[in-house]
Amino acid sequence: MLIVLSPAKTLDYDTPASTDKYTLPDFIEHSAELIDILKRLSPAQLASLMGISDPLAVLNVARYASWTREFTRPAAKQAILAFNGDVYEGLGASTLSKRQLDYAQTHIRILSGLYGVLRPLDLMQPYRLEMGTRLANARGKDLYAFWGDAVTAALDETMQAKKFGTLVNLASEEYFKAVKPKLLRAQIITPVFEDWKGGRYKVISFYAKRARGLMARFAAENGIKRVEKLKEFDAEGYAFDEKASTEKSWVFRRRVVD
Repeated sequence: MLIVLSPAKTLDYDTPASTDKYTLPDFIEHSAELIDILKRLSPAQLASLMGISDPLAVLNVARYASWTREFTRPAAKQAILAFNGDVYEGLGASTLSKRQLDYAQTHIRILSGLYGVLRPLDLMQPYRLEMGTRLANARGKDLYAFWGDAVTAALDETMQAKKFGTLVNLASEEYFKAVKPKLLRAQIITPVFEDWKGGRYKVISFYAKRARGLMARFAAENGIKRVEKLKEFDAEGYAFDEKASTEKSWVFRRRVVD
């Protein structure tokens, strides 16, 4: 079983890493190609391209300017500890044990607009580049064209090498579009998290993102290898709903008081 997650926009490079163990990304040269394109953009151009504020644009122009092929700490940090959004608050990687981090390194991959695919302990330098960004490049009009089949091939290679038969999609739609299911020699299962609101169950973005991280943590804490064991996920009140689920879409619901 291999789990895929989205990255986060929010980063934490201030908190010391909870482990000294690290690896390096597989696609550094690809990342360097994108950085070379991004370095040509002014703050105003970057703000327009990404739809971000001027201060954020200035920050990221500085990040691109300082990016280097040499990944050294503290300028670089393990991906699972550097990302700090809703998913990663649910995951709480800094409190995972060594054994649980080892599990994550084997069973979790993080999709990235700049780095393609990251292992949890891969060092990364701070950046902002969402997968849906329409950044023109030599391979096409956007990042989906840039990465082509590379992301899928990397995931498939990992799964074949480790004899994993299932990909668990805990990524957002934007990021999972970088994966080409027909090229994967594995079944794909997508957990869906719904909360009771306004008289019905619905996906509430904030809670769903956090739940993806909680499920990844649940897998790491329990050393889950058989995907069926994920149906036992019960963090923060969620429970598997067999009637609402299909073979490929597993629904987990939580009843909250309006």
